[in-house]
Amino acid sequence: MNKSIIGAREDFPILKVKVHEHDLVYLDNAATTQKPQVVIDAITNYYKTINSNIHRGNHTLSMLATEAHEKARQNIANYINVAHPYEVIFTRGTTESINLVAFSFGEAFVKPGDEIIVSQLEHHSNFVPWQLMCQRKGGVLKMIPFDDNGDLDLAVFKEMLSERTRLVAVNHISNSLGTINPLPDIIAMAHAAGAAVLVDAAQSVHHIEHDVRALDADFYAFSSHKMYGPTGIGVLYGKESWLEKLPPYQSGGEMIDSVSLEHTTYNQLPFKFEAGTPHIEGPIGLSTAIDYLKEFDSLQLRAYEEDLLDYGVERLTSIPGLTLYGNPKKRSSILPFNIQGIQHYDLGSLLDAFGIAVRTGQHCTQPIMDRLGIPGNVRASLALYNSKADIDALIDGIMRARKILRK
Repeated sequence: MNKSIIGAREDFPILKVKVHEHDLVYLDNAATTQKPQVVIDAITNYYKTINSNIHRGNHTLSMLATEAHEKARQNIANYINVAHPYEVIFTRGTTESINLVAFSFGEAFVKPGDEIIVSQLEHHSNFVPWQLMCQRKGGVLKMIPFDDNGDLDLAVFKEMLSERTRLVAVNHISNSLGTINPLPDIIAMAHAAGAAVLVDAAQSVHHIEHDVRALDADFYAFSSHKMYGPTGIGVLYGKESWLEKLPPYQSGGEMIDSVSLEHTTYNQLPFKFEAGTPHIEGPIGLSTAIDYLKEFDSLQLRAYEEDLLDYGVERLTSIPGLTLYGNPKKRSSILPFNIQGIQHYDLGSLLDAFGIAVRTGQHCTQPIMDRLGIPGNVRASLALYNSKADIDALIDGIMRARKILRK
């Protein structure tokens, strides 16, 4: 029987805490999600029962820890529909996953004059690594603009593609505007031009479809902590054909096959890209978070989140003087706004005083803010434990803050 979304809030202990003597209303989920008790228990249980280094020992604890770690890899691979579990590389998060590809792909395939395309909707983590790689390799970085609604201009993208295009890096959902990008179209167009595609799935992997083989993504990156798992662990999926061609990103223990003074050979996938002692409990916690998500009916969960988002849009746009940024064809989970005459940081601080957690600033997307002509905004972002009561609390908090700040 599928788990009911109603009451899911009770699974998250931190949501019972008080902030400034108010019940916590947590609406900063695009930055990080809270953790259900089952994830907390899984991490604690690892340390209490099988803590040991993995892949290196033949004693009982090491073998049990190794088994748990690799079972987690298989479960994560199944969740995103990977053909082979060794195509799942563990990293510290989406940022490190993208940096890995930017460095290794650049070393192997980018020559002076070659082109990398990113979008104007990218988080800095899917922008700056490519910029640095192009500076290092003599490549040319190009950017797909977005229109006034927050949708990427695919006609401009089509004109950008050429025989010099080596890779296209694009997010599935914008962390600032909530735009759901048309990945099937983007990937098909890039592949037709002979380019690889990296997908930043940090904001999408737990909200919408996450079948990497159906998408035909060449690389796909996401972070555990944005999908109810622990911090410090992320995933890079890469097609085996690409991963075999890429040189290692880091060197050290576990990624080695043989070492001599004259020559070093590297381990097989996935260990070729997993140098050093890994964040062992991280994949275990992420796998547990995935099991938790799978307790819900995915279609019902998506419908619940879409209804909550629609309610948030309706309530926010009813406030005089409020600007809600973006009106894309498809939006998910993100509500970015400003109030005329009120500085976004001041509004966020007052909301916090009422127990309401939102994010303020540029959200690591300065090109978006430049395009919008603003220094930053307030961002409310949703998760499965949020409710319409949380949206109502946000609206009430905004109205109270407006009275205070406009005196």
